[in-house]
Amino acid sequence: MNPNTTLAHPDFELRVGSWAELGTEAQTIRHAVFVQEQGIPAELEWDAADAGAVHALALQHGRPVATGRWLDAPEAGVARIGRMAVLAPLRGQGAGRAVLDALVEAARAAGKAEILLHAQASAVGFYLRAGFAPAGEPFDEAGIAHQEMRRRL
Repeated sequence: MNPNTTLAHPDFELRVGSWAELGTEAQTIRHAVFVQEQGIPAELEWDAADAGAVHALALQHGRPVATGRWLDAPEAGVARIGRMAVLAPLRGQGAGRAVLDALVEAARAAGKAEILLHAQASAVGFYLRAGFAPAGEPFDEAGIAHQEMRRRL
C-alpha cells in the first residue's frame, strides 16, 4: 500500500498517509480520547515519532472518527501499532477495526513480518478478535493497564 492512499470501505472513508497530511484530524481525535476522556497528560500523548509514522484515519460522512499509526519497532521486520483512538460515540461500529486493518495492510505492504502493540486492558478482546495474541505480562503505561500483543503477517 502506498502512503497517501484513500481506501474503499462500506462504512468509512479510510486515509493512510503522513502526519503532515493527516495530523490535524488525528490530533483532534487523540486529544478527545486520550487527554480529555482518559486523562493522559498532553505531554505524554505527543511525541516526535508522529513525524515518521504511517497514519490511518477513518472518516464517516467526512468527519474524522478514528485514527492510529504504525512505526518501525526496534526489532527488525516488526511494526509497532499505536495511538489507536476512536471517538466514543462511534465505538463498536467498526471504525477502529477499519483503521487497524488499514495499518496492518500498510505494514504488510512495507515488508513487515510481524506487528506488536500495547493494548489497553479494556481493548485486549478487540485485538484478540483481530488475530493478535498476548505476549508477556500486563504492565502499566501512562497510569493505564496494558498488555503487549503480537501478530505475524
